Formats: sequence, structure tokens, C-alpha cells
Amino acid sequence: MTGTADPADGARRAVLAGAPVEERRLRPAGVPTAVLEGGDGPPMVLLHGPGEFAAGWLPVLPDLVRTHRVVVPDLPGHGASGVPDGPLDADLVLRWLGELVEQTCPSPPALVGRVVGGAVGARFAADHPGALDGLVLVDALGLAGFDPDPRFALAMHRFLGRPDADSYHRFMEFCAFDLDRVRERLGGRWEPFAAYAVERAGDPGVQAAMGALIGHFAATAIPADVLDRIDVPTTLIWGRHDLATPLRVAERAATRHGWPLHVIDGAGDDPVLDRPEEFLHALRTALALPVPGATS
Repeated sequence: MTGTADPADGARRAVLAGAPVEERRLRPAGVPTAVLEGGDGPPMVLLHGPGEFAAGWLPVLPDLVRTHRVVVPDLPGHGASGVPDGPLDADLVLRWLGELVEQTCPSPPALVGRVVGGAVGARFAADHPGALDGLVLVDALGLAGFDPDPRFALAMHRFLGRPDADSYHRFMEFCAFDLDRVRERLGGRWEPFAAYAVERAGDPGVQAAMGALIGHFAATAIPADVLDRIDVPTTLIWGRHDLATPLRVAERAATRHGWPLHVIDGAGDDPVLDRPEEFLHALRTALALPVPGATS
């Protein structure tokens, strides 16, 4: 087995410092996996996007851990998670997710997946009836072939071709609707967050894992008849200004499958970073979650 990051990495530690979660290591499906866990209550699993890591969910974790047991892994080959020596194929990823759920969730969890995490979640829900309590797809890939706005694609390829602070900043300007606002909200976490993202993107193993996940789950659309097999309540949450997977993709999927769609104004492809309060409101609505601190 090969790992992809030193768990004592300074930037990673700085990002996670003070977060309302604990980090531990598991090996679902034989994949060395870094997992953030926190809170009590019904289980909820959060899956991040390609080339990212679990800390992308930090803006909403303080609220979610007040009502749920939240499980946030680094996807295989991402962040501090490793990959097996063999190929990272779709069967392995789905088996990894199934064993992760078994090892961390005492009952079927709500699964919230963003971008490629959404595509993985949709495939898992379709293939594992009864394994989940609900599914939320956030700016998910897999509902159409991956065909981003040319500006987004160019910035992404430049960043992956030469990961550094400048190319990351330029790429994030196309991911976020208001990058300055994102940086201000993250405060002292922003610099280590960006540094860790750049470091990971420069690792050939991370790039290979990202390519494998997109190739297996998102390069082409998941067939509609496969999505029709999803047997749990499913909701779409979408940034209105998503340049990777435009809103019209979500609108078509909502109409085709009868899934409710919540559109987040002032957000790109990552409403968790852009508009965490609005995202939380949409998520609570989608899963009928209580508002922490509210009284009846």
C-alpha cells in the first residue's frame, strides 16, 4: 500500500486545528483512509470533490455536528488517504464506501456528495438499496458528461499542470463566486488550506486518483435507468454560477427524476465555501433536519 501524505503535515494540522472533529485512520476495502468524525446523532457521510480533501466541509461542520454524527473521509488517493497497489477502479471505490459506512455508521446514513463525491454517492445509492437514509447531490458530476466552461477548464489544466499559489488562486476564482469572501470567511485557515491543496495537487498519485475517479464516475453521464434505481429521497443543491457543471444539468435531472432542486445564489461549484449559511438551510430542508438551538 502507498500513502499520499504525511498525517503530521504542518499545513494539514493548521487547517484542522480547532475543528469540531477528530481524525482517525481506517482501511475500508484495504484503502488507507483518513476520516474526520464528530458529533452525536444520526449518521451523515460527506464526500468532497476531485483533487480536494475533507477539510473543504469545515465551514459547515460546526453546525452539522450539533445534530449528527458526521463522517468526513478523504477520498481514496486524496488528502491523507492512500490507494492500493492495484488500479483504483469503480468497483473498489464503491466497495470502499460501503465498508466505510459499515465501519462508521450504526444505521444507514444520509450521504452528501459534492462534484465527484456526488457521482460516487449516486452510483452507490443505485447499487446498494437500503444502505442510505437519504442522498444529497451538490453540484454533482455524473448527471451529464463532464463539459466545463472553457475558462474553468483552462484554469484547471493550468493548475494541475503546474500547481503553485498563483495557478491555484486563478483556478479558485472560477470555482468560487466570490473568492475574496471565501478567504475572509476562512480567515487564518485560508493560507494553510491553499498550501495543502497545492502540495497535494503536485503529487502524481493524487493526480492519478483524481483522473481515475473522474474517468470512472463522471467522464460520461450515469445512465438514467441506473439513477432511477435510487430508492432513497434525493435532493440537488446547486450553485447558480457553477462553471464546471452548469445549473441546466441540475434542472434537467430534477425534472427527469423528480428530485427537488435548491439553487444557491452567489455560489459557484462549491456553495459550502461560497455560501455556507444558505447551503445549511438547503441541506436542512432537503433532509428535514432540525435547526440547532431552535425551539418548537
